[in-house]
Parts: sequence; structure tokens; C-alpha cells
Amino acid sequence: MTDAVKGPASYFPSIEKTYGQPVSHWLNMIADLSDRKHMEIVTWLKATHKLGHGHANALVAYALAKGKGA
Repeated sequence: MTDAVKGPASYFPSIEKTYGQPVSHWLNMIADLSDRKHMEIVTWLKATHKLGHGHANALVAYALAKGKGA
């Protein structure tokens, strides 16, 4: 039996279905903005790419946590 995906990654299937891009596409863009604060990146994703707040927040939280070795 496999464990259910939890945390920000649980949004990934919905993000891919809704926006038509693989999660890696969004994570690569976020990596280019790693010098910015969490909410600055969320706001950018929402304004520039029309992501919903929850989806943008999940992507940024995941990307920044991975960047810190979490």
C-alpha cells in the first residue's frame, strides 16, 4: 500500500491538469526567482501566469523547501 501524497505536492496533479504544464515547468521558473521572498513569487505567479493562490503558494512552498534541503 502506498502513502498518500501530503503537503504542497498534493496539489501537483491539479496544477498540471489546470494549467497544462508539468510541475517541473513551474519549479524551473521559481528557481530563477529564488532571490525573492515567498509571497513575492506567489504574487508574480498569480499576476503573470494567472495561477490561483493555492496552486501558486503550493509550488513556491515546495520549491523553497527543496532549496533549503528540506
